[in-house]
Amino acid sequence: MRTKNNHQAPEPNKVEPHLWVNQYADYLYAYACRRINDTELAKDLVQETFLGALERLEKFDRLCSEKTWLTAILKNKIFDVYRKKSSWQNRQSLSTATNLEGDQLFDPENGHWIEQHIPAVFAVEQPDVLQNKEFHGVLQSCMRKFPPLWISAFTMKHMDKESTETICSELKLTPSNFWVIMHRSKVHLRSCLQKNWIN
Repeated sequence: MRTKNNHQAPEPNKVEPHLWVNQYADYLYAYACRRINDTELAKDLVQETFLGALERLEKFDRLCSEKTWLTAILKNKIFDVYRKKSSWQNRQSLSTATNLEGDQLFDPENGHWIEQHIPAVFAVEQPDVLQNKEFHGVLQSCMRKFPPLWISAFTMKHMDKESTETICSELKLTPSNFWVIMHRSKVHLRSCLQKNWIN
């Protein structure tokens, strides 16, 4: 005699491509704009995301929502932009940062931060501040002054919450170079925010 199983597997999420533009375009566009600072490129990336999703529709396991899945595709496309912007042509900014301060920031014997240069907690790490649209506009304006490599590393760390290992792998940085970039970008950003933002 069969026993009735009350534990049914959850139904997979529906996939409705004809609704993607209406439901997700604005969200994905805002997501991209916050990370790449280029509205036209953001539009292109959203369109590429929808096309890419249609092409790999059969591979979507539907265990997550459409929105989560589309965001993941867009995120990978943004990472491609980061990699291109941080190509060898832009490595001069890294070389400059290392030459100017690298030897002074780290102990040559153990590679650790010299005490007076240990990075302090940075204000933009506070979620409530990051949600402020006016603050975000000033932040983006300040970040436009960064070299492309700095923008990529900083955005991946503080907006995408990626690990140091992932960032170094994606941007082909050593951990030491990554932390030099983080230090110098925070110093410059803090100075710019102090001049342009009253919290």
